[in-house]
Amino acid sequence: MAELSWTHNRRIMTLKTPEEREFYLMLCNQNRLTKRELERAINTSSYERTMLADHNVSEIIKQLPQTTTGICKDSYIFEFLDLPVPHKEKDLPQALIDSLKDFILELGVGFTFIGQKYRLQVGTDDFFIDLLFFHRNLQCLVAFELKNNKFKPEHLGQLEFYLEALDQDVKLPNENPSIGVLLCREKNDEVVKYALNRSLSPTVIADYETKLIPKELLRNKLNEIYALLENS
Repeated sequence: MAELSWTHNRRIMTLKTPEEREFYLMLCNQNRLTKRELERAINTSSYERTMLADHNVSEIIKQLPQTTTGICKDSYIFEFLDLPVPHKEKDLPQALIDSLKDFILELGVGFTFIGQKYRLQVGTDDFFIDLLFFHRNLQCLVAFELKNNKFKPEHLGQLEFYLEALDQDVKLPNENPSIGVLLCREKNDEVVKYALNRSLSPTVIADYETKLIPKELLRNKLNEIYALLENS
């Protein structure tokens, strides 16, 4: 708290729970958020979306040598994009690159952009990852694949192939295993759970919105998870 301005502290102290207040204090310290950026993080429910992702992460992710707690989100909010609904799949990566600063702010601290349509050559065939980042804290490559439709299990196979190619041909010996993030327009949590149960690759499946998600909806989902944990 001593490292933040009075304006930051006053806004954070209006939040309901100690856990939520601690989350945004840490977020401000790590990212050096401006007052406007803090307000956006709160308004877009960064706390709830991050906690949901931590609870829903696959067992393969948990077994990685790097700790991914607090890194991913269950949903990503791209309200800063000027995209029509619906929009073409090919338009999404370019729109995110055009708003790279806002995109990285939404992703969180530690992400360094490497390339768009990053080329992988396997044998004589070329493949292209939509967006490739390196995460400084995790010390690993993070591949983003973008789909403008509902998650389908077959989407996972493509990303798993990319992660294998990254680890075989791109990853440096001192780096940790690569992680994949599949961003879909929407997802069925049960379908995602079934798909990830058989997956051997460290993959996160999240959806994205071009407008804010009601905070109460996210709180209810989080409370349902807490209730299940208490009863288990």
